[in-house]
Amino acid sequence: MTKISSEERTELIRLVDFLMSAQGTEKEQDEALRSLESRVPHPRVSDLIFWPQHEGFDHDPTAQQVVDAALAYRPIEL
Repeated sequence: MTKISSEERTELIRLVDFLMSAQGTEKEQDEALRSLESRVPHPRVSDLIFWPQHEGFDHDPTAQQVVDAALAYRPIEL
């Protein structure tokens, strides 16, 4: 899992909560997603939020579960 501070983890959870709530304008949602994508190693972090079943979840994950999965991602080394 990627090492981050507790403050950074809290901010990532806040971003995911915001995206999951579908609040704010389209521009605010886009900015939040871009910010999240730039801060986690998972290349499909939006799928964890909007299509979790495609990423292995059998339920709707919490924001904390999304952040944990996004930070735990490791690319396959060839």
